[in-house]
Amino acid sequence: MDMPVNRFKQRLRSGEAQIGLWLGLADAYCAELAANAGFDWLLIDGEHAPNDLRGMLAQLQAVAPYASQAVIRPVIGDTALIKQVLDIGAQTLLVPMVESAAQARQLVQAMHYPPKGIRGVGSALARASRWNSIPGYLDQADAQMCLLVQIENMEGLANLDEIVAVEGVDGVFIGPADLSAAMGHRGNPGHPEVQAAIEDAIVRIGQAGKAAGILSADQTLARRYMALGAAFVAVGVDTTVLMRGLTALAGAFKGGAAAVGDGGGVY
Repeated sequence: MDMPVNRFKQRLRSGEAQIGLWLGLADAYCAELAANAGFDWLLIDGEHAPNDLRGMLAQLQAVAPYASQAVIRPVIGDTALIKQVLDIGAQTLLVPMVESAAQARQLVQAMHYPPKGIRGVGSALARASRWNSIPGYLDQADAQMCLLVQIENMEGLANLDEIVAVEGVDGVFIGPADLSAAMGHRGNPGHPEVQAAIEDAIVRIGQAGKAAGILSADQTLARRYMALGAAFVAVGVDTTVLMRGLTALAGAFKGGAAAVGDGGGVY
């Protein structure tokens, strides 16, 4: 069996823009439905959605036959947790709440095997190596790992240039919901001050030679970010897509159905 190639990472390096969807339904059948829709990447959310390790595994397996590439967001950038998520077959991680270059360097270490990093070696137990059925997995794995770090508060924004300069960080994702709250505009990521900070960050990330990413269900904003150079943009969340569809259907027959909120202007 050949080493699985991280096509998401390949396309990041080529500069090709990739369109994604956030997965919060925590269900493999729903993940496969999204993969079948044709998104370039799908974010399996372990931070705010009720996903455990086995649930993430099931979603990775459901998405695997499709062209969509899975990205996992763990609840925290913990070395032991990262080891588990990589061993079940994830190759791209989006780690939340990154605030410093030192933290980013620690995450790079967690993503790679010794001597380059500190990822624990247990490939005989791991789906990632197909239980040691991939010849030379330990020698090939590091090249396929892709680390995305999430900047979403004032400290992270202040340290952006140092974070983006860390070798081994492949991309930087701007979290507009938390960032807008940190800037005093909670629930209003469209505020001019927040938008100015986001746009400046996207440009700086690109100038540093790294890929910028963001989530926005506002199609006008999403296209604006892409025009500025954002390379991986999520354009919706499965829970919101489903809720809006269900509410519209119920309202068409019952009338007066409550409108679905935007969850802070991002989703």
